[in-house]
Amino acid sequence: MLYQNLSQKQQLKIHPQQLQMLHLFHLNCIELEQRIQNELEENPLIEQTEEPEAATEKEDKDEVQDYQDWDEFAYDDTDNFQSRVSQTERMPERPIVELTDFRTEALNQFQLLNLCEEDNDLGEFIINSLSDEGFLEGTPETIADDYSMKRLKITDRETVERVLAIIQSLEPVGLGTSCIQECLLVQLKRMNTKAPDVKLAIRLLEEHYTDLKARDFNKLMDVLNVDEEDIEITLHLMGTLKLKPVPKGDSVPVQYDTIVPDFIIAIEDDRIEVSLFKERAAALKISNSWKRKVKDYEHGHGDKATSKYLSNKLQAAEWFVSAIKQRESTMLRVMKAIAHIQRDYFLTGDELQIKPMILKNVSDMVGADISTVSRITCNKYVQTPSGNILIKDLFNEGITNQEGVVISVRKVQEAIQQVVHSEDKNAPLSDQQIADLLILKGFQIARRTVAKYRDELNIPVAQMRWNGTHSRIAAA
Repeated sequence: MLYQNLSQKQQLKIHPQQLQMLHLFHLNCIELEQRIQNELEENPLIEQTEEPEAATEKEDKDEVQDYQDWDEFAYDDTDNFQSRVSQTERMPERPIVELTDFRTEALNQFQLLNLCEEDNDLGEFIINSLSDEGFLEGTPETIADDYSMKRLKITDRETVERVLAIIQSLEPVGLGTSCIQECLLVQLKRMNTKAPDVKLAIRLLEEHYTDLKARDFNKLMDVLNVDEEDIEITLHLMGTLKLKPVPKGDSVPVQYDTIVPDFIIAIEDDRIEVSLFKERAAALKISNSWKRKVKDYEHGHGDKATSKYLSNKLQAAEWFVSAIKQRESTMLRVMKAIAHIQRDYFLTGDELQIKPMILKNVSDMVGADISTVSRITCNKYVQTPSGNILIKDLFNEGITNQEGVVISVRKVQEAIQQVVHSEDKNAPLSDQQIADLLILKGFQIARRTVAKYRDELNIPVAQMRWNGTHSRIAAA
């Protein structure tokens, strides 16, 4: 028997324009330029005025052309053709080597699978997000969020995991894995999993990876009920595996990314000035001629379909120009707040002067939401007298010392490095011993925190630092 029930519930939904606004905050300088060009092509009501710098260059060019008359070239005794030929003859002949990036090869393999359009687009996004070593730096949740923001499509974690499993089946083996442990497991599972050494290696990685890294072989033999020979055979097998999907030294082209900063910080007489690298709001405006046409159509001088189309385009143009202005003003307020907090660092360029700062600190100063600050500071650089700095690197947590002063994590990490560097290599210090020494220096820190920062600094555990000897598997 069927029953009908009425229920009330509250559901939070993001307005489409708010989602587009967050997407604009997330774009960096190059991506924003492409977004503006697309909008100029799609919406005829938006116009781009000529920038002052471009006009100046044009005037300079015109002035130069006035002096380049025919007499300068007619009586020039330099044979340009002969000079070009001589330069060509002096060029060494070298064979052109064609190198293919592993991402291109993976994309070619992925496109041969004849998947749907959505899976192809998501797979291309994931492959292009891989690091130079073939690892996927991020969880399926973060990949889904980034893809949703960049493509303006809602994608869930399950879809990302499904497409990621397809990518991990491609060559090279281990492509798309998140760490060395997962990379080794993918290689082993492509072997004969019924073989004793393969089966034992999989158990070591899945169930006893921590003990394996610590090289606690006696404990492993007791827990797994195997002898020393079985462990040696298994470790020999694991030593033949790749620690990374794309090891360094492979014949892949080296890619050099050109960094275009979004902000510029200038120092003048201990005064910090913050500006945008390129302002775009002043160059965008609504076309007056098209606005008059929209008004004419609204007063009945045309069909309703055209009138509705132009009205929608006018609303979209007004929103886009206003959104660009809001983006630039919010970005400036956020960067000025960061410059105020990290004033000592920008003045000196010393990384140890970076103060503890989290998103909430900037959010409270600016009066914006934390998610807005996160998107503005994500994947963006600031040009400083010390070089280009990734803004995310300026955010770090802090700990309170014995005097109650909040100390940056970077200073704690620097102290850990100094302790490890000065230790006796024949008797390396454990994490608890390092924590005790740091307490004597005024850093109130726990053993687990020392282990966390030690891993971030890529410092091995005490057993692996002994005499500086450890195997390739222990280094994993």
